[in-house]
Parts: sequence; C-alpha cells; structure tokens
Amino acid sequence: MNFDQLQLIEPILRALKDEGYVQPTPIQEQAIPDVLLGRDLLGCAQTGTGKTAAFSIPILQTLYNKPPKSSAHKPIRCLILTPTRELAIQIGESMAAYGKHTNLKHTVIFGGVTQRSQTDALKRGIDILIATPGRLLDLMNQGFVHLHQLEIFVLDEADRMLDMGFIHDVKKILQKIPAKRQTLFFSATMPPEIQKLADTILSNPVKVEVTPVSSTAETIEQQVYFTEKNDKKNLLIHLLKDKSIKSALVFTRTKHGADKVVKDLHKAGVSAEAIHGNKAQNARQRALSNFKSGVTRVLVATDIAARGIDVDNLSHVINYEIPNIPETYVHRIGRTGRAGASGIAFSFCDEEEKEYMRDIQKLIDKVIPVVEKHPWPLSSGSFVPMQGPRNAAAKAKKKPQPQRPPRADREKSASQLAGSAGVGAEVRTRNRWRGHRRPRTT
Repeated sequence: MNFDQLQLIEPILRALKDEGYVQPTPIQEQAIPDVLLGRDLLGCAQTGTGKTAAFSIPILQTLYNKPPKSSAHKPIRCLILTPTRELAIQIGESMAAYGKHTNLKHTVIFGGVTQRSQTDALKRGIDILIATPGRLLDLMNQGFVHLHQLEIFVLDEADRMLDMGFIHDVKKILQKIPAKRQTLFFSATMPPEIQKLADTILSNPVKVEVTPVSSTAETIEQQVYFTEKNDKKNLLIHLLKDKSIKSALVFTRTKHGADKVVKDLHKAGVSAEAIHGNKAQNARQRALSNFKSGVTRVLVATDIAARGIDVDNLSHVINYEIPNIPETYVHRIGRTGRAGASGIAFSFCDEEEKEYMRDIQKLIDKVIPVVEKHPWPLSSGSFVPMQGPRNAAAKAKKKPQPQRPPRADREKSASQLAGSAGVGAEVRTRNRWRGHRRPRTT
C-alpha cells in the first residue's frame, strides 16, 4: 500500500512526497483511516514504528478540512501532550514537514527555557499545541493557554509519563479539556495504571498494536562485548577507529558518566557532545543539531533521550552501560534500524551488569551474540549463561520430571519400608512424596 491509497488530501500527499515517503509503516496504515473517521484510538507501539506520522497526518487533514468557526483568533484545536522536550520538538518538526502546504499553525512549549517566545506564539494564535505537562500547566495557570475549543487530544508515550512522574499532571490537564473530543492514546507498554487511564479517557476506541516492546526490530544487528568496567573507555575508542561507523549514539546511565565519556573521546580525537537533563535547553538542541548534521560524530546521552531522538540513517547505538530496566534497552537500540532501515547495536557488559543482560535477553526472547575476540575481554573469562528463546524446541529438550506414583503405591511403599525399618521410615517416606524435608537438627 502507498500513501495515496489512504484517502489523503493533495497538500499532505505533496508534503509526504517532498519528504520521500512512499509506503506507510504498519501503524500508519492501520491508524490513519480510523483517525480520519474521528474515532478514538489506543495505539500500543514501540519507538521507531512511525507513530508520530500515524497521528500527525490525519490530525492535519482533519483540521484542514474543517476550518475554525471564528477567523478573528485561532483557537487551540489540537493538544499533543508528550513527556520530554526532545520528543516535543521532534513532533513539532514532523508537523512542520507534513503540514507545510496546509497553512495550519503549531507551536511547541516546554520547560527549561524562557517562556517569552512561547507565549508570543500563543498570542498570535495556533491550531496545534505540542507541550510537556509542567510548562503547559504553568502557562494555563497564567492564562496564556485556553483549551475550551479543543477538538483532538493526543497523549503520547503514556508509559513514559508514568515513569517520569507526570501522570498526576496529565490528570489535572484532562480535567480542563472538553469531554466531547477525539482522543488518541499511545504507549509502548500497558502497565495497569496506564490501562486504567486509557479506559477512563477513551470512548469505544479502535486498538492498534504493532511490535510489542518486548521485541527488537529484526533489522538491528545486536552484539555484546564482555569487558571490565574500567576498560569500557578503551573499547569504545577502539571500536570508533572503524571509519564505517559514521554516527554513534552512546548511552550511559548517569549525567556525570555521559560527560566523562565525552572528555575521554575528545582526548582520543573523536568529535562528541553530551545531552542530558543538566544541560541547558539551547545546549541540548545545539548538540542534537550538530549530531543530525554530521558535525558531531558521537552523541552521548542518558535515557532522557531514549525516546526523544530521531536521527535519519543513524548507523550505531552503543550501550556503554547496560540499563537496569530491560525495556529501556529496547527503546535505546530502537534509535537505529528505524522505518525498515538497518542498524547495529553494541553493548558493553561488565561483571556487575551480567544480571541486567540476562534480563534483557529474557525479555526480547533472543540470545544476543557475544563478541569474544577483542582487546579488552573480561578477565574472569566466564560468562553467565544467558536465557535462550522460549520456543517449543527448547522446551522439548528439558529433562523429564519423575512421575509421582499413585497414592496406593506410595502407601504400599511406605508400609513395606516400615516393616523392615520401623515407623520412622514410614513417616520419612510419606514426607518425601509430599515434598517435605526433614528439619535439620543443630
């Protein structure tokens, strides 16, 4: 199927052609028709599946086909709520690209920067508002944001909202928007609290589920390097000597760790910048722009960027440190191998991180190949066995368990033993079949 088979209007088709889009991804193919019909939608899709376009394109068409009643001042007709500044900016860029021939206005608001430019845009009037929860509530309380004419509400990355502690802010915002609206709800995972929230705000939704978070894209080649913690720096520099690695997104667990990796790379002559929560917003945007344009070869990030960075043709993701939450691994490496493209993901695992790696392989139901020949192997030389795929063949190889004999046979066995060894043996025999252990004496 091509985009021109989705009943899209000419201005949007022209924009998609300008962007080089021909075929929709599975979530776009499934979601766009229902959103155009005005239905609520529950989308369960991991990062990298094309869900931003899945809601942006039909929203633009819906608003374009139904101009606002009042032309004096543009009311906010669509609100897209997202957890991070990076993701908000990314959605804004997508809206600008897909809607450049529609004359629809949008703006992005988020914290960490002065609000002047944001409030100026709101005063001029916009159709679509993309916001993070904290700054949105702040500007609503100041009287800069009015949502009484809202027609479409999008809650993006709902599970990430929960992880970051924004779920209460989301509920406050829901109380201030019209009950009669179209709602699009997206989440990579569906923990109980998120499912409960979805049930509360959606009305007879169509459900679209594409590639659950427990799986990684088949187009991503995954490898793990077991190494000492102190040797990770040397291993990273060694790998980056390969000129075929045009760009690499490196993940660390801490902000301090990200800054330290950047310093080490600079000393080795590798262009690198860091992006994390302690960086000023303009510094984060500059680092991201430099990385996208190829000025910077390596971007070192904490998990705040795991779902907020969209870089075309990113060749490599490197887990400098293994995440302690298995799902985070899926989101990290999902920065590469996007929209059907290929990618490579390296993971550096030290002795203390082996447990994390086992959990990851259990989640994705896949054994990640180990690169054993490299200059800085783990000195212990012993690798903890990894969890293999849970398929029928693996189950068939399990050692058969002894069958519990019928009760009559157990009683008979106990009586026969008792006849020769006394009552104590009968009790011990019965307890053995019941799974009891004789208490130890000290």
